Amino acid sequence: MQNPIRIVSTKKLSDKQKQQLLSANFSVSDEDFISIQNKDFEIDSINEYLIFTSQNAVESVLRNEKITDIKTKKCFCVGEKTKGLLEQNNFEVLVYSDYASELASIICNQYSKNSFTFFCGNIRRDVLPDALQLAQIKLDEVMVYETILTSHKIDFLVNGILFFSPSGVESYLEKNKMDDEICFCIGNTTAEALKYVTPNIIIANQPTAESNVMKCIEYYRQ
Repeated sequence: MQNPIRIVSTKKLSDKQKQQLLSANFSVSDEDFISIQNKDFEIDSINEYLIFTSQNAVESVLRNEKITDIKTKKCFCVGEKTKGLLEQNNFEVLVYSDYASELASIICNQYSKNSFTFFCGNIRRDVLPDALQLAQIKLDEVMVYETILTSHKIDFLVNGILFFSPSGVESYLEKNKMDDEICFCIGNTTAEALKYVTPNIIIANQPTAESNVMKCIEYYRQ
């Protein structure tokens, strides 16, 4: 009997996502390789528009005592799920894109006269702030959560690994080496974090966890 394909997910999967892999006869191990810690923050003034590049930032901001004032501002965001979470909580999303670089381009081309407040984590990427700074667009950054690496040692043979963020890649590599495993990445930014580590990178069709899981199943069904 053929050994099952062994998949490691670097974040806990939903029951549905895990079941999809199990139904495809994969063996699945899923652990959170990063944890998120919300930070209390004070905000005295808010610019014309808000920027969110993750659901984690939204969740932290929702806890703030000035949330009613914050919600009066329209939002720019990265990711469909971030947009969904904002709208679910009665924020108005004016612009959203799948990648920070795309959002930066829209802001620089169409909103260069406006000012922005960016709610971010402690290891946010430089792409968006650097682009806005270069275009001399007013941007205030407010750190609202911390990403903590929580690496796990994998002590069995792995065929494929699901990655969902550059931090997840960093955390995995803290305790594990890479051989010929196939790395399934949620998007280009995550894939970028692996480019000097392995050539075996496959990027999901859309930057969602569901798409990443489906890409993995499709790959092994070929």
